[in-house]
Amino acid sequence: MRPSQVLSLLEREFVSARAGAHTPVMIWGPPGIGKSQLVAQLAERHAVPVIDIRLAQMEPTDLRGIPFREGASVLWSVPALLPDAARHGPRGILFLDELTSAPPTVTAAAYQLILDRRLGEYRVPEGWAIFAAGNRQGDRGVTYQMPAPLANRFVHFELEPDLDDWVAWAHANGVDSRLIAFLRFRPDLLFEFDPARTAAAFPSPRSWEFAHRALAKFGDSPELLAEALKGCVGPAAALACQAYIAHLGALPDPEAIVAGREHSVPGAIDLQYAVAAALVRHVARLAPAQHGTAIDNVLRYARRFPHRELAVMLVMDLQRVVGTPLYEHAEFGEWAQALGDLISHERR
Repeated sequence: MRPSQVLSLLEREFVSARAGAHTPVMIWGPPGIGKSQLVAQLAERHAVPVIDIRLAQMEPTDLRGIPFREGASVLWSVPALLPDAARHGPRGILFLDELTSAPPTVTAAAYQLILDRRLGEYRVPEGWAIFAAGNRQGDRGVTYQMPAPLANRFVHFELEPDLDDWVAWAHANGVDSRLIAFLRFRPDLLFEFDPARTAAAFPSPRSWEFAHRALAKFGDSPELLAEALKGCVGPAAALACQAYIAHLGALPDPEAIVAGREHSVPGAIDLQYAVAAALVRHVARLAPAQHGTAIDNVLRYARRFPHRELAVMLVMDLQRVVGTPLYEHAEFGEWAQALGDLISHERR
């Protein structure tokens, strides 16, 4: 499933916790594709805390608590890391990350917590959702096969990387538009993971975020940047990315295009990818009150693209940034009419 679909499912599961209809969710997927980030996004959207418990780093007593004697009885202390409505708030997310890396003795201690929302006398507060994530067997991580009793306590979703979802996230989070353009040009390099290989660095949604930081830190030194990119995404992807970026000197000024002063469209297809990403990134930086004229100018420019598929890509990325107000622009109607046959084909 693509990240936006999984996020929508998590959203409904979180909301259902308050009504008592929540079912714990297990998110599966290879490393670096954003499993943990989806949970963080959901928590940020609802302004609730996330309690991230890494069971792989715990002993069974860390979760169950320490026994102590009180009179003739033995009681269990409640670990402070578990959700408490008084301390953490009435709503939140209990996130069991890297669950498949935990040894069976620890996961066994979590059975009751996951299904019954309790451990002995402890109860998970109403309004708290329980999510978990882990790598699949064969992903070259430290993983244990999930026991059937534990697996049966979850609903299971398998997360897969998706370029459109990553691009939407990247524009929203200020990722360098040159990287967005490069991955639009080379979508095969968004995620390239082979469990049989032993390479430490490989392209993934997470490592391209690292590459964005490398561009900000080492962009003024080609030698350092080359090594930094290799350390982020591996030698082959780094070489292709740096060669692409070096070719962008002939790129039109996106600020001039947004302002309506520049109308030339580059002939090279890689530059068309680059200018499309730069325009969407430029609009994303504007306040909503400034969108009107800027969007109209970008839509006019999109109609001039010699490759109509790239024009559709530009406008679809623009819609992910500005939302439905895009459809209210007269220029959108003109653009849609000019490319109507292609849009219908894309939707099918």
